[in-house]
Amino acid sequence: MVIITKTILRQFADRHPDAVQPLNHWYDIVRKCDWHSFSEMRTTFNSVDAVGNDRYVFNIKGNSYRLVTMIHFAKRTIYIRFIGTHTEYEKVDCANI
Repeated sequence: MVIITKTILRQFADRHPDAVQPLNHWYDIVRKCDWHSFSEMRTTFNSVDAVGNDRYVFNIKGNSYRLVTMIHFAKRTIYIRFIGTHTEYEKVDCANI
């Protein structure tokens, strides 16, 4: 999968050093995947949630952080829409960011 853009993950990790390893782990796994559907993605990340409008939420570092992505399976492309703490996540409308 193509991930647009890793810069967002780096910037977040600069502010939250404990997220560096979990984010790098997520990134390394995802870029090697070739998912065609949500169900295929669930075989890799069983805790990922679909929130509508092509948005999917990943738990990072044991649910300390939430990563919201927009995924176009046909194009093999993932857009990072949001990353934040669990508290910050609760304040956003994931389906529309």
